[in-house]
Amino acid sequence: MKRFSTIISVLIVLGVIYWSFSDAKPSLESHTTHIETDFSIDNALQHLKNISKKAHFVGTKAHKEVQDYIKNELTKLGLATEIQTQTAINTKWFAATTTENIIARIKGSGNGKALMLLTHYDSSPHSSLGASDAGSGVVTILEGIRAFLAKNETPKNDIIILISDAEELGLLGAQAFVDEHKWAKNVGLVLNFEARGSGGPSYMLMETNGKNSKLLSEFMAAKPNYPAANSLMYSIYKKLPNDTDLTVFREDANINGFNFAFIGDHFDYHTAQDSYERLDRETLLHQADYFTTTLNYFSNSNLSNLNSNEDFVYVNFPFVKLLSYPFSWVMPMLVIAFIVFMVLLFFGFSLNKITIKGALKGFVPFLVSLILCGGISFGLWKLLLVIHPHYADILHGFTYNGYTYILAFVFLNLWLLFTIYKRTSKEEKPTNLLIAPIVIWLLINVLISNLLKGAGFFIIPIFSSLLILAIAIFLNLEEKSKRILFTILSIPTIYIFAPLVKMFPVGLGLKILFVSAIFIVLIFGLMVLTFHQKKSFWTQKWSGILAILFFGIATYNNGFSIDNKKPNSLVYIQNSDAKTAYFGTYNNTLDSYTEQIFKDNFVKGGIENAETKSKYNTRFKFHKKTAFKNISSAEISIEIDTIIGGKRFLELAVIPNRKINKIEFLTKNALKIQQFKVNDVLVNNGKSYEVKNGTFLIYHLGNEDQNVVLSFTVDATEKLDLVINEISNDLLSNENFNLKPRTKEMMPMPFVTNDAIIITKKLEL
Repeated sequence: MKRFSTIISVLIVLGVIYWSFSDAKPSLESHTTHIETDFSIDNALQHLKNISKKAHFVGTKAHKEVQDYIKNELTKLGLATEIQTQTAINTKWFAATTTENIIARIKGSGNGKALMLLTHYDSSPHSSLGASDAGSGVVTILEGIRAFLAKNETPKNDIIILISDAEELGLLGAQAFVDEHKWAKNVGLVLNFEARGSGGPSYMLMETNGKNSKLLSEFMAAKPNYPAANSLMYSIYKKLPNDTDLTVFREDANINGFNFAFIGDHFDYHTAQDSYERLDRETLLHQADYFTTTLNYFSNSNLSNLNSNEDFVYVNFPFVKLLSYPFSWVMPMLVIAFIVFMVLLFFGFSLNKITIKGALKGFVPFLVSLILCGGISFGLWKLLLVIHPHYADILHGFTYNGYTYILAFVFLNLWLLFTIYKRTSKEEKPTNLLIAPIVIWLLINVLISNLLKGAGFFIIPIFSSLLILAIAIFLNLEEKSKRILFTILSIPTIYIFAPLVKMFPVGLGLKILFVSAIFIVLIFGLMVLTFHQKKSFWTQKWSGILAILFFGIATYNNGFSIDNKKPNSLVYIQNSDAKTAYFGTYNNTLDSYTEQIFKDNFVKGGIENAETKSKYNTRFKFHKKTAFKNISSAEISIEIDTIIGGKRFLELAVIPNRKINKIEFLTKNALKIQQFKVNDVLVNNGKSYEVKNGTFLIYHLGNEDQNVVLSFTVDATEKLDLVINEISNDLLSNENFNLKPRTKEMMPMPFVTNDAIIITKKLEL
């Protein structure tokens, strides 16, 4: 009967885990389209197929084709559509280009603030097909607006549609709109649709400069059917270098908004595998659900004041979808939990259900579990990177077999927990084992109340555990009944934290597996009375077997295939001053594609001045000297160079002699630049612009760009030591080279300059 109660408890745990994941997004079976005003996934997918045929980053022919397609589709819906052409600069990303935003407006009946529907249509340079990022957002808006207009109802608020350009280059389309478009001041709320993978639930992340309670209340009033969100995610999001277009609206225009973004299958992000075929259809439905519910609500609600003076903690919770309460409650709840805990300890000692010695001994297995599980998970992943060095070439940090590794580490940590706690099997008063986890959870919540507001929902599991502790102290139930009851009382804890065990390594990379391990130990500690066994240890045995099984599957699937391609890179670098040339690669492990250059006589490390700025600040792993091709470089025309009153005024134009994609400007020493302009657009609002040595501007040539003009002022005594890199993504098609193409099991490495010709030279000033 004891084994039976354990089996029932395990089934309850598994059922709740499944429940927590199934509540996070819709299923295809639940989607039906009966009438014209319903969102049709078939229509959306047809749009997606049309706009994701080719990589369509800024400046390419395909980019213009996708722009024309979207504009035509909006026009078919009866919307007057404009293209905002504007040079924009983002000083945070050192990026600039001439953007081409697609803008339309639906006139409302009122005079209030407008609702903005936002996504971007450019794909990431240079090989991403952009189906998820952010083709999914484009088609969600196109089909969602079609269904909305089919109702033939006039909304109260104006609806502005902004399909922005150059988001991938530095949020430049959004910057252009906020800085220059006359409609920007009329926006009251932004709904932004984004992606950082190709599947999984879409999470809601708020953007606000103030408090969040009113935004959250309004979001729930819109009644989304699958509101996947928690306040911890946004606390972490704000600490990461992963801004979206919406960030520009918040930072530069103080406009609130919601991001709806998915992060599953993160290995597809910014790659050639971000395709129509690989986008999860249920994920697209999730975006559609957010779109239709929030559009219907916010197009008719008051958007004039969504600011508030109170922060809410919120988290997905059984039955209520999203549980929320003021953050100001966290400390009182913590005090109440502490008082209840002390009262229960008093009665526990009085009724001889807890002993001081036993409670103190209970700290040993729990703390040992935290250290061992966290430490082994951290160290084992480091070891796996040594065993499988090609994992380092997946710059996302999440491998194709990453989900299998998550399962393997989960069962490994469960095996460690059951093994460690096996030594407590003879504990006469098992209730002693619950004291240490509650104490540690209370301490964690003390830290949270001061350091990480978004994790305020960590107080909820403590109350579940205190109820378990009270029952263990006051009621003399049979062992089998207690085990099942305690499992039922742990449902909120499992429901809240099971998705986090998966979400952290998916979103932040497998290097974060140790955080998932710590979560597992913390959850196990509060459920120790569910799993405590005096004789039978079949749960330990099966955890070990499953850990070995999943590590075996992950090892078997550690390689690459047509469906899971190997990322690789080659770059040609020509120094026009020194008349030298090199090949470089960002790959840690070489393959048949990179080995056509790097067979022998290559050198580890990078090349000075030729390492273009990337998201991960990646440097060449190897380089090799090669023949100097004397490829024609851009002309540099000095238009103005004069000294007046101790200031040197400079204006120069870079005029390409070939098709290039971007130009990087580097300084060898720190500079203080005044009145810096790019194509006659002021940088930093004309204020002094201090730059450290290294890249201070990356100009991506857009469809309308013929040249790039820089003008700036420096002190006359300032030493100018500038370098220019002109970069084209035509290494594989340039007539100067005869390189063997990639096999079907390979793709260009994302996040770095790739398949490129880089010509570097000093600016003679």
